[in-house]
Amino acid sequence: MREVSVPVVEGGLVGDVSVPSGALGVVLFAHGSGSSRHSPRNVAVARALTARGLGTMLVDLLTVDEEVRDEVTAELRFDIGMLAERLAGIVDWMTADAELGRLPIGLFGASTGAAAALVAAATRPERVGAVVSRGGRPDLAGSSLTAVRAPTLLLVGGLDEQVITLNEQVRDDLGEVAELRIVPGATHLFEEPGTLEQVADQAGTWFATHLRQPHPA
Repeated sequence: MREVSVPVVEGGLVGDVSVPSGALGVVLFAHGSGSSRHSPRNVAVARALTARGLGTMLVDLLTVDEEVRDEVTAELRFDIGMLAERLAGIVDWMTADAELGRLPIGLFGASTGAAAALVAAATRPERVGAVVSRGGRPDLAGSSLTAVRAPTLLLVGGLDEQVITLNEQVRDDLGEVAELRIVPGATHLFEEPGTLEQVADQAGTWFATHLRQPHPA
């Protein structure tokens, strides 16, 4: 693993990159409300993806000062446009990186990070090959959904009824590029035994399948 600073904002955004030998692609994580690159759930999924031969990049989407402010106001974590712009900037940085630039890129978004991931995918269709949403609020991507071309897997806990309804609507908006799967017995955070492992397994298969596809020039 190597720590990087991505210069998309003043002072940079800190990220952790891990790329196994012969990686099929690399997955950029977009964490959810009030979380960071140290999110234990995303870290666990990232480790499982690495074991499947996928590179991962976990990155803080807010600077240290912004995180302090957001803990009080909670305003930045819902600024989907800003978060998506930063994700797109990180995708551009990855494309220019000597190690990551040769690999197709996937996005994994949790909670509000799923919306930001879909907006970023809509703006970088030539680079983002697949998207996975875990317990996401992809509905917050709004009108950008119609521009998403990347195969998108929507994973929702079976007990997370409100979010299931929202994801059903998004699946219909995305059309044939999207698939919705319900993880039985799981609540919003997938804290129940074995449920996060199911997320990691399904996400790994989705990325391994779709990131094998060549990207347009």
